[in-house]
Amino acid sequence: MDHLPAWLLNSLIYLGAAVFAVPLSKYLGLGSIIGYLAAGIAIGPWGLGLVTNVEDILHFAEFGVVLMLFLVGLELEPRRLWSLRRPIFGWGAAQVLGCAAILFAAGAAAGVPWRVALVAALGLALSSTAIALQVMGERNLLPTSSGQAGFSILLFQDVAAIPILALLPLLGGVADPAQPAASPGVEALKIVGVIAAIVLGGRLLLRPLLRWIAKSRTPEIFTAASLLLVVAIAALMQFVGLSMALGAFLAGVLLAESEYKRELETDIEPFKGLLLGLFFIAVGMSIDFGVLARSPGLMAAIVLGFLAAKVAVIALLARGMGIPCAERPVLVLLLAQGGEFAFVVFQAASGARVFSGDTASLLIGAVAVSMLLTPLLLLAVDRLVLPRLAGAKRSLAELDEQQETPVIIAGFGRYGQIVGRMLAAQGIGATVLDHDADMVEAARSFGYEVFYGDATRLDLLRTAGAAEARVLVVAVDDTEQSLRIVALAREHFPHLELVARARDVTHWNQLRDRSVMRVEREVFESSLRSGRSVLEVLGMAPHEARRHAMRFRRHNLELFEQMHPHYRDRKKLIAVVRAGRQQLEEQMARERADATQHRQGSRHPPGWDASAGMDD
Repeated sequence: MDHLPAWLLNSLIYLGAAVFAVPLSKYLGLGSIIGYLAAGIAIGPWGLGLVTNVEDILHFAEFGVVLMLFLVGLELEPRRLWSLRRPIFGWGAAQVLGCAAILFAAGAAAGVPWRVALVAALGLALSSTAIALQVMGERNLLPTSSGQAGFSILLFQDVAAIPILALLPLLGGVADPAQPAASPGVEALKIVGVIAAIVLGGRLLLRPLLRWIAKSRTPEIFTAASLLLVVAIAALMQFVGLSMALGAFLAGVLLAESEYKRELETDIEPFKGLLLGLFFIAVGMSIDFGVLARSPGLMAAIVLGFLAAKVAVIALLARGMGIPCAERPVLVLLLAQGGEFAFVVFQAASGARVFSGDTASLLIGAVAVSMLLTPLLLLAVDRLVLPRLAGAKRSLAELDEQQETPVIIAGFGRYGQIVGRMLAAQGIGATVLDHDADMVEAARSFGYEVFYGDATRLDLLRTAGAAEARVLVVAVDDTEQSLRIVALAREHFPHLELVARARDVTHWNQLRDRSVMRVEREVFESSLRSGRSVLEVLGMAPHEARRHAMRFRRHNLELFEQMHPHYRDRKKLIAVVRAGRQQLEEQMARERADATQHRQGSRHPPGWDASAGMDD
């Protein structure tokens, strides 16, 4: 393969490693990030040795972090960002300075020179924006209190990286005589000018420019313009020595209220995902296992030491910020790991001769190892810690007063709420039970009378008035819990009429096996209405769309009755379904063929069925 161009060969290696390692990692329950890291280790200098120019690839892959922060900025309007100013500069500063202070003290106590200890402490205090935001996005944590806190701290770290890098030449005391020293005033003016250009350009120029490009109706040019925008801003920020990611984030915030927000997100998202994956692969390749092999004890001490120190500080901050206990473990772990900016800091420190290249390799390896450990630690937290926290959630006092209503509703989620509100509108009382304390409190805050309790308990059903009630509505969303409630009611309260919610076809059949005849599939009726809407949008008259929907509804319910005796026999079930579908299609075809001759001389539109069972 020597005749292949280097870029083509490297692309083949990177994509092949990612396509193989990431699905395997996700299949094993380890997540995509650890798959990328493992792929990097495998193809890097200490694996198969397929790629050796790790530093160049890492610099290029850091652009994935830039794109990610641009997209994050698009989701934050300026007013919302302004509302986060206190957590950004308050809690963010507390995290960086608190972690750096403890790590510096530990290094000094171990006899490390103070310059080395200071730079190492500042670099290790930073966290991985790329990993943290990706994990938060995958877990839908960004809108939560822990997500907002983590984002604020990470944003401050990106800002803090600038003065840390500016400090290194002063600590190293080595200047290049061929490079004249720049005036601090000139540098400050350059920084202010670039930031002002981004702010004013985002307000005055970018929207008209994007509007002009959009009028060309050339999607690929709009994609190119989106990438050009981010690349140009990153280049400007790099030119004045600021963080490229911070500049991209600022540009995203300025365009958050733009009408082209969604278009920009759609165009940049694929590039962001690929480059972030490349970044994690480069991190895996950058792990220097030679340093680890020479000093395994020291490497372990550094990794465990800085992780423990950061966990302690961030846990205290999370408690002070009022973050719920169930959200703290993930936030603490994501912020405890080392960050991508630490690579830049340590490489720059080595170049400024603050410490030796071996020390830089040791610290970079420690950061990379912490990134590699984080997905594994998150997996352990998910399996060992979070279930206990969920089981230890505060509960409310259960229902203890005898109720006397004709209806009992078990479950007050999105399904049970509609049933309860409809009954209340008719003046019919209902005893509502839900075993989720948070749901109960939320419903009570809106004025609903909901009792805390698990409807699978016989004593609770008795207290709820099941012996005298006429109807039990089983509206819980858990299939097993639903079946247990039905079995309990059938055994002890046979007079109760059961009205049940079915999540899917299997659940519907299981309920029918238990002689529950009033079963409603939770999305069936709404799906029919959506189908009617589609037919109307395509030009069909509303009354005809309604007629076809009613016919399909009746046919589907009849088909379910035919399928039920055979739902455990896959071959017979498939035969029944195919025959029923063919019958419906043939019937509809005949009706369409006869529609013209029935249209004239009829008082009602063709096929109008006033007795159909679904209202408008």
